[in-house]
Amino acid sequence: MVSRGGDADAGHERGRARVVVRPATDADWDEIYAIFTQVVDEGRTYAYPEGLSSCDARALWMEPDPGRTVVAVAGGRVGGTAKMGPNRPGRGSHVATASFMVHPAQRRLGIATELASHVIEWSRASGYRAIQFNAVVETNTGAVELWTKLGFAILATVPEAFDDAVNGYVGLHVMYRSLR
Repeated sequence: MVSRGGDADAGHERGRARVVVRPATDADWDEIYAIFTQVVDEGRTYAYPEGLSSCDARALWMEPDPGRTVVAVAGGRVGGTAKMGPNRPGRGSHVATASFMVHPAQRRLGIATELASHVIEWSRASGYRAIQFNAVVETNTGAVELWTKLGFAILATVPEAFDDAVNGYVGLHVMYRSLR
């Protein structure tokens, strides 16, 4: 179970650190920015430019209304973050999208699963009809496996659309899940 709204008492234990998902606050930004810079600098999953200032990164990550940015707290520390909202404005605003980042030292602890569950629940409760991920790097096998397990399908793969720091040019999946 993930927390809903600001319910800091909700969480889930799977023989791992308890993970609580809650809305991000201004006080969380330093920890979010640390995760953001590490994930972007890895060059494996996001096309954001390296070396963004805190202000520029914040403008990209902290989602304004009607979207939302959340953090996953495990062991008293922010271990991951997600942002979510409409995939497109206007006539495309009935489909949600989301982006996720987990601190490299806190991967494989269930944080991504908790964040993903929260996004699915929030999107459904907010009236979205579906969720579309526009750019899942095909070599990010952990994410592809998680999204597939949670009911997302790969609709298409754009060949060589991402320059992976390790594997060079690789494809980007467009993934989709109905919420109906």
